[in-house]
Amino acid sequence: MRRIRKGDLVEVITGDDIGVRGQVLRVYPKKQRIVVERVNIVKKHQRPMQAGRQQVQPGIIQFEAPIHISNVMLVCPNCDTPTRVGFRFNEDNVKVRWCKKCGQDID
Repeated sequence: MRRIRKGDLVEVITGDDIGVRGQVLRVYPKKQRIVVERVNIVKKHQRPMQAGRQQVQPGIIQFEAPIHISNVMLVCPNCDTPTRVGFRFNEDNVKVRWCKKCGQDID
């Protein structure tokens, strides 16, 4: 079970985008990296290429690059603060994530 999943709201705690909140777009668990919307925007200079029958447009493309999972904290939906995540089993013996600040279940 992962501490941060796709669709979670996270806040950046280190780096150039410190304090920015965004939703997780993609998770790469083996690399321990995530892509967060509006965070770590990079520019790529794209050359004109022809891929099959489609033509790739040249120009400068901006997109979100992956950042390390340790540089973000999950924002609790109940208390609306960045928090650490714990795991426990609920009464139905299902493993759930919980907020270590307010004690409420996240899932």
